[in-house]
Amino acid sequence: MPERRIIRLIGGAGQVVADGWQLIEDGATWNGAPGALIPLATALAQADRLAQSSPLGVWLSPGDEPAQVVALFDSIALIAVQFPKFGDGRGYSTAALLRNRYGWRGELRAIGDVLRDQLFFMKRVGFDSFALRADRNPDEALASLADFSDSYQGSVDPALPAFRRIDAFTQAE
Repeated sequence: MPERRIIRLIGGAGQVVADGWQLIEDGATWNGAPGALIPLATALAQADRLAQSSPLGVWLSPGDEPAQVVALFDSIALIAVQFPKFGDGRGYSTAALLRNRYGWRGELRAIGDVLRDQLFFMKRVGFDSFALRADRNPDEALASLADFSDSYQGSVDPALPAFRRIDAFTQAE
């Protein structure tokens, strides 16, 4: 089986790297091995085991409440947000909440039905790694992180809308 590769932002630039995480599907048994990416419900039910399994990651489905993962921040290295289908945008809100409201500063990964067309926008709400759908080539999708030169609206990246960035620039002169 070929090695799974993802896109990861390193120093602000996208790179294709090997995925060292093992995704544990919802309902599957986790044996406590490190390097696993487990469902939030599993992590909450087995919170006492998390520290012994470092590094460990947790993934959230669209129906999961992002606030629940906050208690696990000290025990995990990665949070992944599942996109069950291309048109389901709830993961964007989850990412923005994790970054802005809850202060997650670790790796934040988009998983599931992730396609090239979404990467620029996912980056804007705080994702810094992307596991594309298995039938997509991450090398070809890498360029999409620079599809647009700027954004008008504020988000996680950049935080201020364009008119505020221009105001700050002109006031500094």
